[in-house]
Amino acid sequence: MTFDIKSTMAEALRLTKAGRLSDATAEIRQALTGNDTKGDRPRQHYPLGDAVKALGTMRKSATARKPAPGNAPLSNKTPAGAEFLTKTFSCHAGKRDYKLYIPAHKPQGRRPLLVMLHGCTQNADDFAAGTRMNTFAEEHGMLVAYPVQPKTANASACWNWFNPGDQQRGTGEPAILAGLTREIAEEHKIDPTRIYVAGLSAGGAMAMVMGASHPELYAAIGVHSGLPYQSANDVMSALGVMRSGAANARPQPDIRTIVFHGDADTTVHPANGEMIAERPKLRRSVTKGQVTAPNGRHYTRTVFHNGEAGVARAEHWQIKGAGHAWAGGSAQGSYTDPKGPDASAEMLRFFLSEDAS
Repeated sequence: MTFDIKSTMAEALRLTKAGRLSDATAEIRQALTGNDTKGDRPRQHYPLGDAVKALGTMRKSATARKPAPGNAPLSNKTPAGAEFLTKTFSCHAGKRDYKLYIPAHKPQGRRPLLVMLHGCTQNADDFAAGTRMNTFAEEHGMLVAYPVQPKTANASACWNWFNPGDQQRGTGEPAILAGLTREIAEEHKIDPTRIYVAGLSAGGAMAMVMGASHPELYAAIGVHSGLPYQSANDVMSALGVMRSGAANARPQPDIRTIVFHGDADTTVHPANGEMIAERPKLRRSVTKGQVTAPNGRHYTRTVFHNGEAGVARAEHWQIKGAGHAWAGGSAQGSYTDPKGPDASAEMLRFFLSEDAS
C-alpha cells in the first residue's frame, strides 16, 4: 500500500487541530525519513522542499485569521506628499521586491529607517496595514521598508530563519536584506546610527538573524512572536523550538532589543520571547499594567539595563491572553490583535530614544 505527501499532511493537520502537535510532528518526520513507526504501511522518502510546502499549507490552514467582514480591501492610504513605492533589490545572493514608505514629514537632519519583515503567508501591504507602521513612521519622519519573501524561496512566504545558509553574514537572505538596507540608506541619506529591523513570527526570527549577523548596520531590533538566533538548523528542529522553546539556543546577540509575545501563543512558544530578551549580566526592573483602551490586555514589561539612568538594552513585553498576533494592530491586516498594548508605538519609542525608563 502506498500513499502520498498530501495524505500525510492531511493527517498532520487533523492532529494539529486536535491539539496533538507532537503526533503531527511525528507524522511529518516519518514522511521525511521514510521510517514508519506504526508498521502498517510502507513510506516513501519525500524531498525536504515538498515537506516544507505541505507544512506551510498545514500551518496556514490551522492558524490563519479569518478575513475581515465583507473582505474589505487593505488600507494603506498615504497622506499628501508621502509615497509608498514598489521596488526591487538585486545582489549576488538573489533579489527581493519590497515596498518603501517615504513620509511627507521631513525633519531636519538625516532620517531614520526601519526594515519590517512580515510573517508567513503575509506580504508587504498586509503587514503595513496590520501594524499601521506607516502611520507611526509619518509622525517621526521615518522611512519604512517592507521586503517581500516570494513563494519561490519558501512555499509559505516564510523567511528561512532556520536554514544554516540563511543565518550567516554574506550569504542567502541576510546578504540580500543587508544589501537592500544599505542601498536605501545611501539613496535616501539615512542616519547610519538610526537603522532598525523588526518582524513578526518568522520575520521576527529573521530580525534576530540580521541583528546577529550585521550588528554594525542595525542599531536595534524588534521581535514580535519570534524565535532566538540559531535556535534551529532545519525544519524539524524549527518545529521543536516553536512547540517547546529553544532549550539549547546559543547566547543571543548583544544588541538593543524589544520583544513582544503573547502568553497564550500556541504557534510559537512564549519561552522563545523570554530567551531573546534575557540579559543575565544586566539589572532588571519589572512593571505590570493594562492598556487604557477598552478591553485592553494585561501585560508584564521587563526592562534590562546596565545601571546607567534610563538606558535599556532590552525590553520584554509578555501579554496576558494574547495569541500569535501583532499587539495593537489593525484588523485590516492578518495576524493582528487590536486590543494592545500597541507594539508599533512602543517599538518606535524604544528605537528612537535610549530613555526606556
